[in-house]
Amino acid sequence: MNESGRALPEELGVLLKETQSILHQRMDERLRPLGLSVPQYACLQALHDLPGITGSELARRAFVTRQSMSVLLQGLERRGLVARSNSPGPRRERGAALTSSAEELLSRAHKEVADLVQLMTGQISPGELVRLRELLVMCRDALLGH
Repeated sequence: MNESGRALPEELGVLLKETQSILHQRMDERLRPLGLSVPQYACLQALHDLPGITGSELARRAFVTRQSMSVLLQGLERRGLVARSNSPGPRRERGAALTSSAEELLSRAHKEVADLVQLMTGQISPGELVRLRELLVMCRDALLGH
């Protein structure tokens, strides 16, 4: 037990949640001047990384529901950041792709997020970062297995 009366694994769970929450807040602060929310950024990044991604997978990667993703995509389409196919694909989903405007905005947003992540990890050695990644993957995978 530690000072808070929590066992170390429980304390680590709380620390991970606090870190995630603060990271989300700081990302929002950096993305808001660009006219983006964190889910919008995640959506644009996923469309960039995985052209042809399904709406369901897009929602998972942006940590929103499928319904929220549909609304989010409609907003991005209205802003000229996403072009959507007129004809539905195999699962009745309309494919989405980034426009050139989105590519430019995503480049600026990515720099903001990369700078923030550098701030967060700047005091961690490269070897420690590799180990941290390994440990977080193990934690994630343990939860996925249950």
